[in-house]
Amino acid sequence: MRRLSLRARLLLGVIALAGVGLVVADAVTYSELQSFLFRRTDSSLNAAHQAVEAVLLHAHGGPDGGDDDHGPGPGPALDPLTAAAPGDYIQLRRLNGTVVVGGRFSSETSTPPPKLPATFRLPRTTGDGDRVSYLTVPATSGRGRYRVRASIEPEARSYILVVAAPLADVDSTLHRLLWIEGLATALVLVAIGALGLWVVRLSLRPLTAIGTTAAAIAGGDLSRRVERAEPKTEVGRLGLALNAMLSQIETAFRIRESSERKLRRFVADASHELRTPLAAVRAYAELFSRGAATRPDDLARAMSGITRESERMSLLVDDLLLLARLDEGRPLDREPVQLADVVAEAVDAARVLERDRRVEASLEPSTVIGDRDRLRQVVDNLFGNVRAHTPPGTPVAVALQHVDGAAELSVADSGPGLTDEQAAHVFERFYRVDTSRARESGGVGLGLSIVAAVTEAHDGSVSVRATPGGGATFVVTVPLAR
Repeated sequence: MRRLSLRARLLLGVIALAGVGLVVADAVTYSELQSFLFRRTDSSLNAAHQAVEAVLLHAHGGPDGGDDDHGPGPGPALDPLTAAAPGDYIQLRRLNGTVVVGGRFSSETSTPPPKLPATFRLPRTTGDGDRVSYLTVPATSGRGRYRVRASIEPEARSYILVVAAPLADVDSTLHRLLWIEGLATALVLVAIGALGLWVVRLSLRPLTAIGTTAAAIAGGDLSRRVERAEPKTEVGRLGLALNAMLSQIETAFRIRESSERKLRRFVADASHELRTPLAAVRAYAELFSRGAATRPDDLARAMSGITRESERMSLLVDDLLLLARLDEGRPLDREPVQLADVVAEAVDAARVLERDRRVEASLEPSTVIGDRDRLRQVVDNLFGNVRAHTPPGTPVAVALQHVDGAAELSVADSGPGLTDEQAAHVFERFYRVDTSRARESGGVGLGLSIVAAVTEAHDGSVSVRATPGGGATFVVTVPLAR
């Protein structure tokens, strides 16, 4: 059975169940009809028995016309008895089994006589006091059967009167019923098999579609879905669950592919950013080895260059380590921080760095729980992004306010702004609007990535939107302290 398909097992199960039900119904029908025919035959035997009994009593005053203690007389004649029950086999015997009269049919027939037992067991007693027994016996030859009624009469307690009727008509009816039941059962099973095959195929069609979809997905087509998946049926619900799972798998694959692309770009960009200062350090070291140590001007130049590039590498490595720690979920310091003071310090520093840039600030006192140094780094990176991507002198508006139980910090500039595609990638690591990698075009592309990572570590969020009138507005939201 395990090697058979689900369709074949379902079909065989339906046919087997239907077959068992039909066989049971046939058996019950056969048994009930047989009991009915036997009861009807028994009724006819009772009537024949009464007619034969009347003949015996009327003709002889008893079955043997004499005293039971002195033995019977010549016995009754057979013809009057058979005339009283035409078509039946009649026999009169003593209790010891001696046959008084009987042994042939009263009418012309080719059916052999019944094969009667030597003794009868008569356990029942009727309301009239008769001890009666009904049994079925075969014919002395052939396949014929007889229904036999044997009784001891109250008027003649020393004799057993046997009346037997052939069951040829009953057997013929039962045999015909058996053939009809067999033929009807076979036809019904064939019809059930055909109908069951159609229903099973129709019901399992969604499973076939699921198999086809799974094969297509295994071939690489992650966009395929199970069609006509409805929640009304078990297979339909399976299709819906499979579609949901496939959507999650497709999303996971897309995320993994995106992560792999980001990782490759991250490694390439990090390698590029580190290679540049390393090459500069190597060049200054080579300058020193060529005799710069004996020339004060060249020596100072080499040492200054090595120091500058080393600091640049240190900043880059520190940023990468910070992002790595945040990716690992390492906790930051958690203490109450007055965010307005942090933003005010960053605004003062920005005004000192660019005296010709107008910075407007509207700060509402806001206390948050977090790391003060990292929050200051977030604000500094936002101002650094403004300095790197807007012309000198472009005004900046800074606002800190409460929105839905959170502190919302917005830094809006009036620069060239961002396209939708640039806004979608601006918080990615090493992403820069200017892809030329020119040093004058800005930093290495980690500033806004750090803003996003630190904000998320404080259970906050960061977004960017267009500034009315032109420019970009970066919004950082951090939950307020309770």
